[in-house]
Parts: sequence; structure tokens; C-alpha cells
Amino acid sequence: MFSDESRFSLQPDSRRTLIWRVPGTRYHQENTIERHRYGGAGWLLWGGIILGSRTDLHVQCVTMTGHIYRDVILEQRVRLFRGAMGAEFLFVDDNARPHRANIVDECLQSEDITRMDWLAYSSDLNPIEYVWDILV
Repeated sequence: MFSDESRFSLQPDSRRTLIWRVPGTRYHQENTIERHRYGGAGWLLWGGIILGSRTDLHVQCVTMTGHIYRDVILEQRVRLFRGAMGAEFLFVDDNARPHRANIVDECLQSEDITRMDWLAYSSDLNPIEYVWDILV
């Protein structure tokens, strides 16, 4: 199962900046924008895909923490897929900080869920990342 979450901002500024610049001009003044990051309304969506199936989309308006990830995602969603798939189940998440909390590792071990080792910052290898691009 490939899983991921993405935050969608309700403000006009999604905090993403696309910059096209001439190579070698990275730190030139005209390529630098001062920005104040204020918190704002937004939604966090989590989903999982597996060959021939998918999870329900989980929507929340709070930040993902290790406790929320364990209680809501792993115990209420991933565990059900693990039970249906049996011993062949392999779980893939990114290396986000809440996913690496000790309580998450303990939960995965207690539920006998095997997590695939995943390279940090390699979201382009996770097929579910492309689903978010379609939704936006």
C-alpha cells in the first residue's frame, strides 16, 4: 500500500513559489522574495492506494502528529487493509516526522505491519504523489 498526505491551503497563497531563473543567479536580489508565513486555514488529506483498491480519503483540519497518525490512520485504515491482504502486505509511507515517531513504530510492530524502507525526500518515486497533482 502506498500512502501519503497533502495539505491544501484555503488561502490564495499556497506557499508554493515557482521560480524560473538563469543558472548561477540563485542568490541575486531580484530572485529573492521576502515572505511572512502566517498560519491559516487549510485541510490535510490522507489516502492510500493498493493494486485494485484504495482507502477512503481522510480529511482533517489539524496538523498531523504521531498520535493522530497512529490512532486515525494506522489503526482505523491501514490495519484493515493489512488484515484483508494477509502476510503479503507491505506498507509504504514517506519519511515525514510523524511517521517516524516511536509510537508509530510500536504500533506497526504490534500489528505485524511491514513498512518498506523509503528514501527521504523521494516523493517522486511514490505513485500516490501524482494523485495530489490531479486533485489540485
